[in-house]
Amino acid sequence: MRNCLFSVSYAGLWGQERLSLSDFVVKARALGYEGIEIMCKRPHLYPYDAGEKDLAALKELIAANHLAVACMAAYTNFTAGGESREVPLADLQVSYVREIARIGSQLGCGLVRIFTGYENAQEPFGEQWKMCVKAIQACCDAANPFGVTIGVQNHHDIAVDTHALLELSYEIDRPNLGLMVDAWTMFLRGEDIEGALRKVGRKLVFCTAADYVILPRYSYRPSLVNYEPKEPALVKAVPIGEGMVDYQRYFKALKDIGYDGWVSYETCSPLRHGGSIENLDRYARRFLESRCK
Repeated sequence: MRNCLFSVSYAGLWGQERLSLSDFVVKARALGYEGIEIMCKRPHLYPYDAGEKDLAALKELIAANHLAVACMAAYTNFTAGGESREVPLADLQVSYVREIARIGSQLGCGLVRIFTGYENAQEPFGEQWKMCVKAIQACCDAANPFGVTIGVQNHHDIAVDTHALLELSYEIDRPNLGLMVDAWTMFLRGEDIEGALRKVGRKLVFCTAADYVILPRYSYRPSLVNYEPKEPALVKAVPIGEGMVDYQRYFKALKDIGYDGWVSYETCSPLRHGGSIENLDRYARRFLESRCK
């Protein structure tokens, strides 16, 4: 398995310090990573901000730092806009994904990450499921001429469970569709890691790693002199190995199914000890150190 660093970690989206995409490329190399995953939205690589000269310069910088582009990370929500279906939001997102696939092919990357959709209150669940199937089929068809695979990460509400994600993939039924099943989502939902990965098998095309602790919440009830649990609990990002996600078990399960692809490290939420560049670097280094054990 090869290790890459996700640029979202240095995008400043959760109050941490920010690096430009170019500075991130240099940083990833300095930290010792083999590859990068590029966040395809501002402030990093939003497709319509990236002219041909910009892409040529980025490609040259990546090559000069001896890095591979492992994944282009798109941000999609194919169930958005339930209150305004006259707006072709899914089609607009497919066009966005197509542009990312085109840019990815120029950068030597054959994988674009997408999400499904957040469940909305305006439409029946079955209709939202069908929207995701149709939109992801369109994404696969749009990416195919560029030789690019579409990877669905189990992040959003629709088909977040591994069994549901597999069922979704059967309905999408495209040869350039892959799945991205991450340990932290399985952990938070109480899913069996080994069983889930065995079921996914060769459909798995990419993995993302991040570690978390679960912090229970309570409300004090003075009349009972006691505390009442509140749901859901707070989840906080911590350095790999300091959290509750069993990555030894996860990586062993990956080896057991013969996975030999990329593992991307990310910090995409507020962090223990804050968002300084020094702390971000510490988290990124800790992941590589854990992978060498």
